[in-house]
Amino acid sequence: MTPLLRETASQTAGPYVHIGLAPKAAGFDIFENNFGNVLTTPETQGERITIEGKVYDGSGTPVRDVLLEIWQANAQGRYAHPGDRQAAKPLDAAFRGWGRACSDFDTGTWSFETIKPGAVAGRHGVAMAPHVNLWIVARGINIGLHTRAYFDDEAAANATDPVLNLVEWEVRRKTLIARREQRGGKTVYTFDVRLQGPDETVFFDV
Repeated sequence: MTPLLRETASQTAGPYVHIGLAPKAAGFDIFENNFGNVLTTPETQGERITIEGKVYDGSGTPVRDVLLEIWQANAQGRYAHPGDRQAAKPLDAAFRGWGRACSDFDTGTWSFETIKPGAVAGRHGVAMAPHVNLWIVARGINIGLHTRAYFDDEAAANATDPVLNLVEWEVRRKTLIARREQRGGKTVYTFDVRLQGPDETVFFDV
């Protein structure tokens, strides 16, 4: 009779996640091309914005070793991916649409320099409100967390977004809204992520 095998122990993403995925943030300049938090070039079309925030644990303490990835459509609402076949919406060769950032080891703040995305056609052609997709990983997180950041100045589009409307409680939907402000002549959206607690951010099973 074959003896029962014990389950292999799980392993969280850190502290080596930065060395493997963002070595420059950990002090290792080993890649010819580092994937960074700046998604734009001077030729990129659209409104320049900064998206920034902190990730908080269940006690309300900023997590200072988080790695985040962002994936978004361009200003016309089209992704730089073969799977997006919205022929009526042009691609922007000057916009990558994907980036990677680490939180500051002292403050816990992360940020992306990007453009505000356009509305994307979802299933059955239903328009989704402008948003960015985020993937979050850090020590203590066994499986990367997926969430979205919508924009508070897109209230009408948000009200009809099919994904936001899957979140039954309005108070929970608010955890997916980034707040706009002008700071030093720049447009900044603040989007804080809370991993646990009464204000826990809505995460999606992707």
